[in-house]
Amino acid sequence: MASAILSDDVVALAEQVVRENTALSRKIAVAESCTGGLVCAALTEVPGCSAVLDRGFVTYSNEAKGQLLGVSDDIIEAFGAVSPATAWAMAQGALSRSDADVAVAISGVAGPGGGSELKPVGTVVFACARRGESVEEINAEQRLLDGKDRGEIRRQATLVALELLLP
Repeated sequence: MASAILSDDVVALAEQVVRENTALSRKIAVAESCTGGLVCAALTEVPGCSAVLDRGFVTYSNEAKGQLLGVSDDIIEAFGAVSPATAWAMAQGALSRSDADVAVAISGVAGPGGGSELKPVGTVVFACARRGESVEEINAEQRLLDGKDRGEIRRQATLVALELLLP
């Protein structure tokens, strides 16, 4: 299925996420920052996605992360908005504030500005939480994506997030 907005690889992976999660009757929630809703956009590109997608949170600002997902100011102050700790808290918040069985969270530096020596442009953090698992089992990781521009970094981050939603 071609999309005028999303790349073919993103749409194809979203189709796989919807198909495989539908087969398991599994609901999804997404907490997005640097991707700005691209993961939800990819999922809603797929007919039948309503069987899978419970809700999405676009929490671009630190205030939104706190208000909508319950991310503590202490976490953001101590580790920064782009940190595995913040992504972990975002995923946990998305899961607890939804009817989803699995939640993925994304936060990062898409550029061209905003990077630092410790967190250069392309630094993106991801977390995935599953209902019924202990908080210690939430997977959170930091990656350095090698994109030529903001759009490419966001596309790559969307692909990683979709992969995390596969059963």
